[in-house]
Amino acid sequence: MTKYRARQHSGRMAGAAGVEFALVFPIFLLVVFGTVELGTALYDRAILTNASREAARAGVMLQTTPMTPASIGNVARNYVQNFLIDYSGAAPTPTVTVTNLDGNTLTGSRLQVQVSYTFNGLLLGPMFASVSGPMGINAVTVMKYE
Repeated sequence: MTKYRARQHSGRMAGAAGVEFALVFPIFLLVVFGTVELGTALYDRAILTNASREAARAGVMLQTTPMTPASIGNVARNYVQNFLIDYSGAAPTPTVTVTNLDGNTLTGSRLQVQVSYTFNGLLLGPMFASVSGPMGINAVTVMKYE
């Protein structure tokens, strides 16, 4: 008779484990997807920072003819298209703004390159974007002409 009670008790415990799993599994998935999306957003932020730095560096380097704002912007766009992670499947399209802060290209003048991008995300990004709006990532670099 003791064996019968033990079997009956273990059957109840197996059902409880299934209910606990059903309650915890969605939270676990939310944490995993949240970690992946946060990591991707931080990686994309680093890529935008490097793109603005590379474009500013290309613009201020000592050259016989200074680069135009369009060609400086192309440096940033090419960098972003080669390295950015975008889950939409389309080529990433950042907004690049090149500003000559002092109005000339003389040595010591400042050049500012700003790269902006709207992060799409995989699953949580679009879900939260419907509530809070799209998540924009921005990077700004200011360098002096050599």
